[in-house]
Amino acid sequence: MTSQRSGCPINLTLEVLGDRWSLIVIRDVMFGNRRHFRELLQNSEEGIASNILADRLKRLVAHGLLSRADDPSHRQKGVYSLTEPSIQLVPMLAMMGAWGRRHRPVSEDLSIRAEILERGGPDLWDAFMAELRVIHLGAEREAGARDVLRELTDAYLEVKARMATG
Repeated sequence: MTSQRSGCPINLTLEVLGDRWSLIVIRDVMFGNRRHFRELLQNSEEGIASNILADRLKRLVAHGLLSRADDPSHRQKGVYSLTEPSIQLVPMLAMMGAWGRRHRPVSEDLSIRAEILERGGPDLWDAFMAELRVIHLGAEREAGARDVLRELTDAYLEVKARMATG
């Protein structure tokens, strides 16, 4: 790890997440449930290069934001999972999405999840974080828990289908 420029919490966060790709990789694992290198590479909306993706995955694992385990179905594949610190980024990502929707020329399909997260607020964020803990950390699913990832995915697919038929 490199030395810190200062002890400012914003600076320290940016030293880990402030590059062009780290939050995009976390977003794709979190909202796209992309857990393998190839899924992250081939399904990247932004077209990340393979060497950049490999570097970011390595850095995110080193910083404790992702974990990597061997894929039991294939010896050379790894499965990436969110860690508790990255799961706790949900509110920040929700607020970034809300800001982007207000101040940038977003596309309807790629902004629907941000809209739902903004409307749902902290209660939805908490439910989503609980679900991510089930998916990525092996926590027990609470009885009657919302399937937030399914809600977000269904909304995205619905907008994509509507845009395609037009």
